[in-house]
Amino acid sequence: MNDTLGRTLKRQREQRGTSLTELARMTRIPQASLEAIESDRFDELPGEVFVRGFLKSYAQAVGLVPADVLARYTSSRRVAFVTPLPVQTPLQAAREGQGRRFGVAIAFVLLLILLSLALSIVLKPRGRDLPTELSAAPAATHATPG
Repeated sequence: MNDTLGRTLKRQREQRGTSLTELARMTRIPQASLEAIESDRFDELPGEVFVRGFLKSYAQAVGLVPADVLARYTSSRRVAFVTPLPVQTPLQAAREGQGRRFGVAIAFVLLLILLSLALSIVLKPRGRDLPTELSAAPAATHATPG
């Protein structure tokens, strides 16, 4: 098993009598990408996800087991699937800090508005709540003594 993955796939395609053009039409993989796969130039392909998808489609089209082809590719490349941690620049951190402070300031202003509205409703004088002396006082000033 000294053959590379690309040579193995190419040999299998040729044994089936399929041309690269036919394979490109069947799999909808660009012919240039198929040529790169058969030449083991995986770095020329768009990205790891595409490479794996292309290999799976290629394997199915030429009658190989896709899982075996993908396992062979992974072991030959020693690709580690690591999700990178998001790196935050100091500028992004400062913007987020400003955004948080701005949100706290807005919440504080809204709270003050609600509090003042509640106090104005609670402390609003009502005519029926006034003592009788105060409610009768305006009427007594208009009366003429006499």
